[in-house]
Amino acid sequence: MKVIRYAKYVGEPADAVDLEELVRRLGDFFLQSGFESQYYGVSEMDPEKSMEALREAILRALQEGDLLPENAMSDELREMLQNPDATSSQAVKDLLDKLLERLAQEGFINPQQPPQVTPPPQTSAAGQLGQPQDRQTEARFEITDKTIDFLGFKTLQDLLGSLGRSSFGRHDTRDLATGVESGGISRPYEFGDMLNLDISETLFNAVRREGAKVPIEMTYSDLMVHQCEYQSSCATVVSLDCSHSMILYGEDRFTPAKRVAMALSHLIRTQFPGDSLSLVLFHDSAEEVPLAQLARVQVGPYYTNTREGLRMAQRILLRQKKDMRQIIMITDGKPSALTLEDGRIYKNAFGLDPFVVGQTLEEVNKCKRAGIMINTFMLASDYSLVQFVQKITQMCRGKAYFTTPYTLGQYLLMDYMQRKTRQIH
Repeated sequence: MKVIRYAKYVGEPADAVDLEELVRRLGDFFLQSGFESQYYGVSEMDPEKSMEALREAILRALQEGDLLPENAMSDELREMLQNPDATSSQAVKDLLDKLLERLAQEGFINPQQPPQVTPPPQTSAAGQLGQPQDRQTEARFEITDKTIDFLGFKTLQDLLGSLGRSSFGRHDTRDLATGVESGGISRPYEFGDMLNLDISETLFNAVRREGAKVPIEMTYSDLMVHQCEYQSSCATVVSLDCSHSMILYGEDRFTPAKRVAMALSHLIRTQFPGDSLSLVLFHDSAEEVPLAQLARVQVGPYYTNTREGLRMAQRILLRQKKDMRQIIMITDGKPSALTLEDGRIYKNAFGLDPFVVGQTLEEVNKCKRAGIMINTFMLASDYSLVQFVQKITQMCRGKAYFTTPYTLGQYLLMDYMQRKTRQIH
């Protein structure tokens, strides 16, 4: 007689790992900005990431603890993970392979196989050929839009959690408009209003004019519409300094700035759907970068062309038909480059060049005349730089924050949620 034995299913250790928590812990690895790191083994200006580097990052996250539940791994596996030579263990290798497979299946990474090199035939009509040289290739990966959006959400969640409880939604003003949500007294209908009729007031006007009779005859002048609070919209350009100084002096300042831009993008998309957000990078020159590419941006080149960044931001904002326009400029250094009329780039990294500063302030004055607010977040505290930023603030009546990469997000998001309720008054 055939006997079938049933046993309790014991899952793989990798199945017990919370992938979202793992991706959150890998955030700094995914969002590297070119900062040379002894931990990740990535060269300073190498924008690509290898699967081997990702394995090492996952192993470090596992060794930090709390990712694998105690009941999900054996004592032997726990000891292997804490071993400095853990990657030599086959059980650890299988665990890392399974986690990489889950990350790919869940859409957090997109593995890229190394190119296949086919060796040439060993013989030809001309005779024997030499042995082909081995080409060193390794598998790479890229993070997906899902990962970028998830990291932006987590950053926003962390930043708003540190601010305490706050109630925020679309940007309320003191003005009234016609809309779906009633928030004030009714008024006579005018051409172009949303047809959100106040039925009782409309009927009352008709009865008062014609008397109580059936049928009730209504005219155009009887129509009354509800009023709701007018909610303004804002066009924002985040202007990021990606010059080489953002990763010098033993500190990565660009990765926190990228995290804040991602959080701001998530905030606008989910809470302020009528707003727009664009991204401009400025260095030797300036260019607009799609927000979807933000996580992949690297630092460089070397100089800081602040005026060209303001020019690019102006062109973007002037195309937007919004109630408010603002530039959020995040930088850690003085303007040291200028694009001349013939396209050449004038560079001077020694001190505040009067020519560069003068042309930059003239661009700030153009922003002021166009009604564009400039809020500056300075990641340095040199006296000359403070004076320069204060001049910008004075000219365009914006705000200046002298902060650090660690408090940047709190200041920026508080400013974004608070300023807009006061802008139009």
